[in-house]
Amino acid sequence: MDTGPREQRDGPPATVPALPRWLVPRPRLTDRLSWGTCGPLTVIVGPVGAGKTALAVEWAHTGRSPGPVAWVTCDGRDEQPDMFWSRVAGALHAAGADVPPFVAADGGPPSVAGPVSGPAARRAPVVLVLDDFRTEPGSPTAEGVLGLLKQSAPALRLVVLARRDPPLHLHRFRLSGELTELRTRDLAFDDRETAALLAQHGVELAKPVVGALRERADGWAAGLRLAAMSMEKQPSPEKFVAQFAGDDEAVVSYLVEEVLDVQPPGMRRLLLTTSVLEQMNAELATELAGEEAGSHFAALVRENSFLQPAGHGWYRCHRMFADVLRMRLRHETPALVPELHRRAAAWLGDHGLLADAVRHWSAAGDHRRADRLIVHRLAIGQVLGLTGDRLPDDLVRRPEAGAADGPESTLVTAAAALAQGDDRVCADSLAGAGRLVGELPADQADRVTRCRLTHAVIRMARDRSRAPEAARSAAAETESLCPRLTRATLAAHPEIPALALAIRGHGQLRDGSLRAASVSLTAGLKAACAAGNGVLRRDCLVDLALLETLRGRFRAAGEFVTHACQPPLPAWTPTDRSRSSLHVVRAWTGLARGEPAQARREIGHARAVLRHAPDPFVTEICSLVAGLTEAAEQGGPSAARIGDVLAGCRLPAELLRTMEPGCTAVLGPSGGPRTRVLARPEPPLVAPHPVERLSTREREVLGRLAQMMTTEEIAADLYLSVNTVKTHLKSVYRKLAVTRRSAAVRRARELDLL
Repeated sequence: MDTGPREQRDGPPATVPALPRWLVPRPRLTDRLSWGTCGPLTVIVGPVGAGKTALAVEWAHTGRSPGPVAWVTCDGRDEQPDMFWSRVAGALHAAGADVPPFVAADGGPPSVAGPVSGPAARRAPVVLVLDDFRTEPGSPTAEGVLGLLKQSAPALRLVVLARRDPPLHLHRFRLSGELTELRTRDLAFDDRETAALLAQHGVELAKPVVGALRERADGWAAGLRLAAMSMEKQPSPEKFVAQFAGDDEAVVSYLVEEVLDVQPPGMRRLLLTTSVLEQMNAELATELAGEEAGSHFAALVRENSFLQPAGHGWYRCHRMFADVLRMRLRHETPALVPELHRRAAAWLGDHGLLADAVRHWSAAGDHRRADRLIVHRLAIGQVLGLTGDRLPDDLVRRPEAGAADGPESTLVTAAAALAQGDDRVCADSLAGAGRLVGELPADQADRVTRCRLTHAVIRMARDRSRAPEAARSAAAETESLCPRLTRATLAAHPEIPALALAIRGHGQLRDGSLRAASVSLTAGLKAACAAGNGVLRRDCLVDLALLETLRGRFRAAGEFVTHACQPPLPAWTPTDRSRSSLHVVRAWTGLARGEPAQARREIGHARAVLRHAPDPFVTEICSLVAGLTEAAEQGGPSAARIGDVLAGCRLPAELLRTMEPGCTAVLGPSGGPRTRVLARPEPPLVAPHPVERLSTREREVLGRLAQMMTTEEIAADLYLSVNTVKTHLKSVYRKLAVTRRSAAVRRARELDLL
């Protein structure tokens, strides 16, 4: 904590304060401080109780200063220039510097020309520590310190301890590389330091409990010290940690007295009203606190080190301080709290911050508005886990909604139930939502469209693995509704077309429509990549692998399988239906490599999956591959063997004709296994049309194109801009004489460029 030994402010200047007995050694920070004092300026900025003074005292007693240390404890906001400079002169003199008396001129800032001659003449620099330096920007004291630092370099090193950025033109020193900064995040205790602090109070906790306490306190030294003091009297320290928060009496008293009650009224109102937010920026703070209080936001950011930057103009309040503020807000103006949540929800919803908006609507007790927002934004995919940014379960977990709640609440209830595995509630809610959507007025066409589309998406997600025909019906309805929305709206939700295309392609593959399935699955794969849906992406890759296997393109099938099994795609679970397809593809490609034993093992794995997740289509193909494997092991005329295998297969006749070359390819002329079907084919009698040589970078782009990566993913993987990737793609298309991605990959394989 910052509290500890301090010099007498009205007496003679003191040297470095004595080393407190309660100090927790922090070598990771004293090392940085030692390194910082090699340069002209070091600042330690953090909130009250962050441990700034304790750190500086510890460092000063390590003996690693480049020279003698002069310590000045300031008077905060009420600092008088004459008293301040008197303390500085006395501290420098006590440190061994030859300092002549200060001379003030006409009541202005005191002359700093005097002390320069003392430190400047020394071989070892003097380190001047200004503790609790809170002078205002542009004040005579601030300008004088800057002048002292400038005129006395390099014989003077300055260390400033403050609750906010000192007005010393830090940006100039930062740009020149002459500034060392330790801020709130740096000062936060780690687990080892927390355990050492607790040990001083005779408290021993398991490592996970220590980590939980440190996280609850955000590493704040004062909070941890207060917690340790309270735990000395607790029979169950672990239980105390589980309940420890900003409503602890000792923490509340400390922060209210030291921070909240010393704020001017406008700043205090701003702190209290914005405490309902997890993060804030200037516009949102003004929306909640009003124009007058909001005008203090810049000063709040500048002066309150309990606010930590979160990037792009957003700030996060220290966890325990935020807890204290919320408690005070509920105590002083309880009726205002729901209104603040409603204002925050409306602003966040208008600015596209869906999860935060839903959280605040829920905190205001208005779940109906939260659900309408989810459906209106077509964000049901975030409830179902179809996107990379899933809505937390606690935001959408609802009791069963009734007719009075409206169709949106019933739809969200259905989606949340499906995500949690409650089939009964999902089915009942979907049925109720269907009736309620049908009762909506005709003049609410957009609302009807979004509700119907949400209903169809939930059905697709529910029926995809358990009722394929029902899923195809829902996918068809989805595709019929999508044209009623703007292109921008659909582009913002790629998970919806991704799911519909994956289901459509899955069905087309089982119908034997391989060309149509290839188009649908390729488009679904691209949409799944854009949505960040690893499961859909993996399943599209497996279906494409199966499709290429049926065509007899075993090398392409193997590539799809490889991509389907690579991180960061999700790991397989025993109930994943696509696992049976994966094993069948591996069996057939293994047979094509002349490895019937490997094929038989994969067939066994496929049949094990099919027992838990039946798929008649894959079952037929599995039986066909088993027959091919048996034929390969027994030998004999291939035509007769293949005929026997195909004769018992109940797949569409057109598909069987497509599969026949692939079946023939895995058997030699005698019916035995071919040794290297996947080996590079012999050059054709007629050479392909020559193409212009691809550059190294174009080959890299082409290789990633074959992995079904999007343009944005290729750019990120190769550290290029999207426009540069597009330029390379155009060049690849021109050189290969194609116009589409799939054609480029197919042409590249024909030319052995991949």
